[in-house]
Amino acid sequence: MSEFHTAERDGNLLLVTINRPEVMNALHPPASAEMADTWEMFANDPDLWVAIVTGAGDRAFSAGNDLKYQASGGDMSMRPEGGFAGMTARYDLTKPIIAAVNGVAMGGGFEIALATDIIVASENATFALPEPRVGLAALAGGVHRLPRAIGTKRAMGMILTGRHVPAAEGLELGFVNEVVGKGEVVDAAKKWAAMILECSPMSIRASKQAVYEGLEQAGVQAASKAKYSAVAAMVKSEDYIEGPVAFAEKRTPAWKGR
Repeated sequence: MSEFHTAERDGNLLLVTINRPEVMNALHPPASAEMADTWEMFANDPDLWVAIVTGAGDRAFSAGNDLKYQASGGDMSMRPEGGFAGMTARYDLTKPIIAAVNGVAMGGGFEIALATDIIVASENATFALPEPRVGLAALAGGVHRLPRAIGTKRAMGMILTGRHVPAAEGLELGFVNEVVGKGEVVDAAKKWAAMILECSPMSIRASKQAVYEGLEQAGVQAASKAKYSAVAAMVKSEDYIEGPVAFAEKRTPAWKGR
């Protein structure tokens, strides 16, 4: 049984909900450790192809690090290798994750969203990396992922001020993919998931890995010549045969994810 989050399966989709609304879904190390187990399960389950992460209630996706827990002397020793929420340092995960941001996404909460592949935000969502305002820094990937997502100058305008950015501006800046009405964000995220699930999961994993690992290379030539394990797996998969056959036979592919 999970104490700090829920995980619901719906076919090939996993819906993960941070469930600490009493503290605006802020996370402490025990919650991150618990979520790390879920992401490990997601990574290893061949029948789970896409995940959505959201927050309980309509006020907050996640307010980030539970500073009150830390200030009160809470146990900080349970930080998982996967990072904040068990995912900000999970660089090996090739399955796609969609963030359904239903309210405040501050500090570590924004870093969770940045660690996903697609961000869908409700119109009342707000994003910020306010760590410098409390003597900290957004070191769970925020200071590195945000500049790569929207460019250095735009990112520095957020990072060095800690200012709050509404969903509409996040869409304009480029780190939000879609803005929807309040209460509609999970359904919108499920629509994105449904589109992904129409594709071969092997191709999706190969594409995700090639994008992120390719960005670590010096240029397009080096990225194109690099070797990607998920691409090798795709080429050896049953889906690699099924896709062209289904196209030739003018039918919907029956993907197996292997």
